[in-house]
Amino acid sequence: MRKALTSLLMGTAIAGVAAATPAQAEDILIGNLYDFTGATSGVGLFSGQAKIDALEWINQNGGINGKMIKADNIDYSYKAPAAIAAYKRWKQQGVTAILGWGTADTEAMVGFVGKDKVPYFSMSFSAHLTDPSGKGPRTKKPTPFNFFTGPSYSDGARALVQWAAEDWKKKGKDGKPKYVHVGDNHPYPNAPKEAGEALAREMGFEVLPAVQYSMRGGDFKAQCLTIKDSGADYAFLANTGGSTIALLRSCETVGAQENTQFMGNIWSMDEVSIKAAGKGADGYVWVVAVPSWNDDAKGMDKVREIAKISDPSGTKYQPIHYMGGVCSVMYLRDAMIMADKELGGINGENIKKAMYLKQGWSPEGFEGVCGPGSWTAEDHRGINNVRLFQASVTGSTDPELTELLKSGAIKMSQIATIEVPRKPEWLGW
Repeated sequence: MRKALTSLLMGTAIAGVAAATPAQAEDILIGNLYDFTGATSGVGLFSGQAKIDALEWINQNGGINGKMIKADNIDYSYKAPAAIAAYKRWKQQGVTAILGWGTADTEAMVGFVGKDKVPYFSMSFSAHLTDPSGKGPRTKKPTPFNFFTGPSYSDGARALVQWAAEDWKKKGKDGKPKYVHVGDNHPYPNAPKEAGEALAREMGFEVLPAVQYSMRGGDFKAQCLTIKDSGADYAFLANTGGSTIALLRSCETVGAQENTQFMGNIWSMDEVSIKAAGKGADGYVWVVAVPSWNDDAKGMDKVREIAKISDPSGTKYQPIHYMGGVCSVMYLRDAMIMADKELGGINGENIKKAMYLKQGWSPEGFEGVCGPGSWTAEDHRGINNVRLFQASVTGSTDPELTELLKSGAIKMSQIATIEVPRKPEWLGW
């Protein structure tokens, strides 16, 4: 069976984009952005490879009702200008849909994709992308063609604040707990900042001044001492895994974890990060939207098939972000299938409408891995059930990851599921 034509840029930062081979008439051009070499590559490597593998797997299994996907895969090194340049070229080539990545670039292109009617399935879960009609009181721009397949960053922060409030009560502590947002001054870490702080105030927390740390990593002892000296009880980490590893290591050095519960968003932690952070990750709580590689959930057999595209041996352990990348592709796959079968053909408008045809749905064959989600023409907060996991580190993390997981030296355990209400005033925020 004919494979998808790809233009794959791996391991090299790019200033522009790759030249794409013109698609044949029956091909479906899908643009795919990911970060293998930039500031978020620590998590982008797994999610990006998952998207590449999943697109190829679709073609190997009949495509979209027999139509093949032509995937133009681009490592844009987390540089928004490169993403915008890629979009402009894809638009000229008649792109059908885009699998995006970062918050800065996704939000920058909201106007483009809305005007051009190009469905944009991002790995940014910014709540700013959830208001298709622009009715939310804080919405800057309507986002009718933007979708993502996990809980929003804001809802993740709200769930963590609710968990922290319950945790404070269980510990029987007096007074107002102190909450601090910790992240880079960048659209991605800033996306849930106000939402988390607002709910924390509403629930009786004292909100401390935010602490800034770079997404590119470094020595963060000064930031950790600030957190420690502030008396923060709960610190929400808003960066991705790479810089979070550095922060947790620094904070372990100065003893910041002794009195502060660290917690974070969906990209802030995974199995690889737990291993790298060592004891600094012990007790960390964060948002997880998918089952882990060793889980026996329905649909994981297909995920393992997909992973063999890049790892024919099937022996490589894939962190949770791999499953997240697969889910983004599979929701788009099913939307295209429904557009073709039920709405008259595969185009941007029909893909968008297809996302609204069912409620509480998961991609076929991936029901235990992805979702379920519900999108409407008025609300793109597709998934509002937020699962919280806690990391456990009981010994040295020097051995290989698979050995650590098998021995139980590192663990990820689900500790809560919180349904965040779809309040009208939270739409787009």
